[in-house]
Amino acid sequence: MTDTIFIKGVVVHARHGVMKHETEVGQRFVIDLELYADLSESSRSDRLSDTISYSNVVGTATDAFKNANYKLLERAAGAVADAILSSFTKVRAVKVTVHKPHAPIAEIFEDVGVVLTRNRHPPTHG
Repeated sequence: MTDTIFIKGVVVHARHGVMKHETEVGQRFVIDLELYADLSESSRSDRLSDTISYSNVVGTATDAFKNANYKLLERAAGAVADAILSSFTKVRAVKVTVHKPHAPIAEIFEDVGVVLTRNRHPPTHG
């Protein structure tokens, strides 16, 4: 059984991108997270110690996202996924979506970004 904790719309200002102004001034990014874990214990116990703290997840994710400047969203999202998996042992897998609403695209667009899903133990290929 896999349960899900989701956190949507975390706004972070960071300096990711390949354009000079992106790395100097930075811009707003929006992060959505889905954490897959067994929440059966906390659903019975009602104790924070039996689950994953949303606040701690957001702190870990934003620190990982802001603490370095990456050229690619893929790398920034990967840093978030890696940080969550290494910090929260109850998380079996994590899905990280990073939206870049002000990407330097010459056309009108609604949204652009990346979605990465990472597992604690990658499946073996047979």
